[in-house]
Amino acid sequence: MMDAIFRVEGTRVIPSPNAAGPWNPTMQHGSAPAALVAWAAESIPTPQPMHVARLTIDLMRPVPLTPLMIETEVLRAGRKIQLCEVRLLAEGVPVVRATALKIKSGEALPLPPDADEVSITLPGPEQSVPERHDSSSPFVSGMAIHAARGRFATVGLNAIWYKVGWPLIEGATISPLMRAAVASDFCNATAVALDFRQWTFINADLTVSLSRPPVGEWILLDGETFVGPDGAGIATARLGDVRGYFGRAVQSLVIEKR
Repeated sequence: MMDAIFRVEGTRVIPSPNAAGPWNPTMQHGSAPAALVAWAAESIPTPQPMHVARLTIDLMRPVPLTPLMIETEVLRAGRKIQLCEVRLLAEGVPVVRATALKIKSGEALPLPPDADEVSITLPGPEQSVPERHDSSSPFVSGMAIHAARGRFATVGLNAIWYKVGWPLIEGATISPLMRAAVASDFCNATAVALDFRQWTFINADLTVSLSRPPVGEWILLDGETFVGPDGAGIATARLGDVRGYFGRAVQSLVIEKR
């Protein structure tokens, strides 16, 4: 059995059983393909140093625990930005389609004092409460989850620190973007508006926007969820690290009564 969640062989990807999520043992947790497309997007060459400022992932179908194919394409190439697309296919059928917007990296700007980063007043990851979370999902069981406010996967405006516990791509380091993508897929389990025992609220997509790459292994989701009257909702979170807040994550939710 592989230690890493994925083994990449050219354009072919072999998932580990540890990629599985809680909904179906034959399907991947959303964080797994999120990490994979983040890695693939960052692997696309750029004419000068750039970093991903926005990653949007559309989950076209449940992602199976079977070999996948990766396709990548540069949609727009420029001096200041690059827009690229990553597609994951299972038996020739698209299951994930993602776009990544990269912006050129430059020297630090002489910003005015009121434009400084917003600091986090919540407890840091080491001062927060370790959660004993559901082990029915192999992927989730490999995460470190510490609650800074509220509790993980319980109703409330919770703020939770997440740290990746698995190697994600065999032979590759985990990039800051990959850490942010993995954590961001937990939006709907962070700020919870409805009781898991009575409702399901699976996300159909994920958008992660970053003002800068995160620092360190821990990612904070300071969450909020909005539920509509007709089966739709959004789960959102401010993203933070040991330096302060650096971005936002948004998921579109499909809400159903159990």
